[in-house]
Amino acid sequence: MSTPFYGSDYEALEQFDPEIAGILVDEVDRIRSGLQLIASENLSSPAVITALGSTLTNKYAEGYPGRRYYGGCSVVDRAESLAIERAKELFGADHANVQPHSGASANQAVYGAFMQPGDTILGMALPMGGHLTHGTKVSFSGKWFNAVHYGVDKQTEDIDYAEVERLAKEHKPKVILAGGSAIPRLIDFEFFRKLADEIGAIFWVDAAHFIGLVAGKAIPSPVPYADVVTFTTHKVLRGPRSGALVCKEEHAAKLDKAVFPMMQGGPQMHTIAAKAVNFKECASPEYAQYAKDVIANAQQLATSLGEKGIRPTTGGTDTHLSLHDLQGVGVTGAGAEARADAAGIVLNKNAIPFDPQKPNVASGIRVGTPSVTTQGMGVEQMKTIAELIHTAVTQGDGDPDSAISKQVRAGVDELCKQFPAYPRPA
Repeated sequence: MSTPFYGSDYEALEQFDPEIAGILVDEVDRIRSGLQLIASENLSSPAVITALGSTLTNKYAEGYPGRRYYGGCSVVDRAESLAIERAKELFGADHANVQPHSGASANQAVYGAFMQPGDTILGMALPMGGHLTHGTKVSFSGKWFNAVHYGVDKQTEDIDYAEVERLAKEHKPKVILAGGSAIPRLIDFEFFRKLADEIGAIFWVDAAHFIGLVAGKAIPSPVPYADVVTFTTHKVLRGPRSGALVCKEEHAAKLDKAVFPMMQGGPQMHTIAAKAVNFKECASPEYAQYAKDVIANAQQLATSLGEKGIRPTTGGTDTHLSLHDLQGVGVTGAGAEARADAAGIVLNKNAIPFDPQKPNVASGIRVGTPSVTTQGMGVEQMKTIAELIHTAVTQGDGDPDSAISKQVRAGVDELCKQFPAYPRPA
C-alpha cells in the first residue's frame, strides 16, 4: 500500500479504524494506477481536500452570512462570504449561492423558485444527452412537473433548435432549460435567450459539465444570457463534490429562499470553504491554460478514436467530453466499459442519440479528459490512450488476467508512471 498524500492524522485513523483507513489508501492507489476518463470526474487539489477535512464540518449555520439561525457563525460567515464573492467575480455574475449540496440540489432550487407542481418545463431528453433532473419520470422533476423534451437532429446529432422553438411555442413552458450530461458541442445561449423572451419564460442553464471551461475562459459563458445557471463544482471545475448557482440580481432573493429553507437545512461549511479555495484556483492563469488543454485533449482523443472506427457523435467535440458510437466495431457500451476497466481504463457506457440498446447496455461510451489533463497529459498522450482504448474494447474480453488486458495495462502503467496522479512526496 502507498501512503496517502493527505492528512497528518492518517496514522490516528489507521489505528482507530484500519478498515476505512485501508479503503482511503486503496482509492488513492486505484486513481494512481489507472486512466480516469469519466467526464464528470476530476482530481481535486490537496488544498481543496484539506479544506474539506477541516473543523468547519462541526458548525451548524442555517441561514446566510450575517443572517444565521445559530450563534457562533462569525468564522464560517467569512468562509461563505469569500466563496460567494469569488464565484461572482469568476463568472461575472450578479449573485451567487454556494450552499447547494450537489448539482441536483441546485436544480431543485430552480424548480422551487420559479415553478409550481404541474407547471411545464422544456428541457433536453435524457437519451439525447439531458439529465435525470431535467424532467425524467424517475426523478422528482418528472413526477411533480410537466416535462416536455427536445432532442437532437438525426443528421448532425446536435441540438435540434427548430424542434426547441416549435415545442416552446406550442407548450409555452414556464422554464426553458439548456444543458445536460452528454452534449459534446457548444450551446447557442443567445438562441435560447431570445426564445425565452419571446414566450415569457425563465431561461435556465444547467452548466454542471462545462462550467469549468467557462471559468477558464475557454468557451463562451451562459451567464450573460441566462436568468440562472446551476452547476456542480467537481467536474472540469476541479473542486469538491458539491453544487452552486449564479443568477441575475432580480432572482437572487427567490433563489436564496428556494435553497434555504425550501430545499435544504444547514449548509456544509467545510465544503463551502473548499469551494472558496477552488474558485481562487480557477481564477489563475494556470487554470485558464488547463481549461484550454482539456478541450485540445478531448478533441484529439475524439479524433483518434474516430480514426480507429469508434465514431464520435456530432463528428467531434467542442468541450471536455466526446460521445462515441460503438456499433461500427460490434461492441456494446456495457461490454466496452467492462473490457476497458479490466485493463485499467475507467470510462462509462452511455446511450447515443436514437440508441437501439437499453440504457443499461447502450451502444456508446462517453470519455472525458479533465483528470488526465490534471495529471499533465497532452495531445500526444491522447493518441496513445485512443490506441489503448481501441485495443481493450475490440480485442479484450473483460478478464484482467487475459493477454490483451495485460498488454493494455502495461501501456496504462507507463502513462501513469510518466504522469502520476497525486505524486508521492519526495
